[in-house]
Amino acid sequence: MNGFLSQHGAALKSAARRLWSSPLSTLLSLVVIGAALALPTAGWVTLDNLQGFAGNISGAQQISLFMEVDGGKQEAEAIEARLRQANPGQWRFVARDEALRRLRETEGMADIVAGLTKNPLPDAFIVEPGDGGPETLARLAEIFRGWPGVAHVQLDSAWSQRLDVFLRIGRLAVTLLAGLFAGALVAVTFNTIRLQILGQAAEIEVARLIGATDAFIRRPFHYFGALQGALGGLFALSLIAGVGRALAAPVGELLALYGASFTPSGPSLPQAGAVVGIGAALGWLGAQISVAIHLRRVG
Repeated sequence: MNGFLSQHGAALKSAARRLWSSPLSTLLSLVVIGAALALPTAGWVTLDNLQGFAGNISGAQQISLFMEVDGGKQEAEAIEARLRQANPGQWRFVARDEALRRLRETEGMADIVAGLTKNPLPDAFIVEPGDGGPETLARLAEIFRGWPGVAHVQLDSAWSQRLDVFLRIGRLAVTLLAGLFAGALVAVTFNTIRLQILGQAAEIEVARLIGATDAFIRRPFHYFGALQGALGGLFALSLIAGVGRALAAPVGELLALYGASFTPSGPSLPQAGAVVGIGAALGWLGAQISVAIHLRRVG
């Protein structure tokens, strides 16, 4: 076991030395790999933030239950009991007097409200489902419509459905983009390893003459591809962080226009680990293919 670990440790050190020995070439490769990983990652983060922002917009995921105008306290208590039993999420009761007061405070409505002889507004419940998917919202709205004492159920299902379709299209586009850039990352590593194999043809031939196995010769190249991909993943995360800082102020101003308290977030720790891991895996794959093709031509 110690011999196995020492061989892999030596191969990793050899790969690190090769990266360090040509800093300009390494930097250019990391820029390409980082950009290839940063674009789809930024797309996923943007879609996640967009979905979270939409969920924080007032009314975006709400169902309003308007009771009969002549309904009283008993009817309201019956509806609340049904809500507790169904447990659709969070809800709040809006009394008709409170609704009229809010309407009176609305700009341009004070004179109209003052001319009313009685309060025409019903009591209402505002329900915020735990699952804001369009199918769940539509199903809950249909259930609420069948409850006695409920005169009208208001749901902006079209808005929710449009958002859901947009997010699904966005995820599909980002997935296709990720596949395209994954191929580019493998190609970059493939070409880098090819050049290294051709440049070290004499060393590889000598190593074979003194009894080095193919596994021993291949191992440093594999580690080189994986290490280069992992560093490219870290570079991608730094690019995303830099762009996020640059956009923080204008995005904050835009959110303020919507009166939203939502704070955009970057990649989480598991997501960051996944970016680095995917970069290492794709780098290893590119090295594996390149070594399998070109190493047999040497020696």
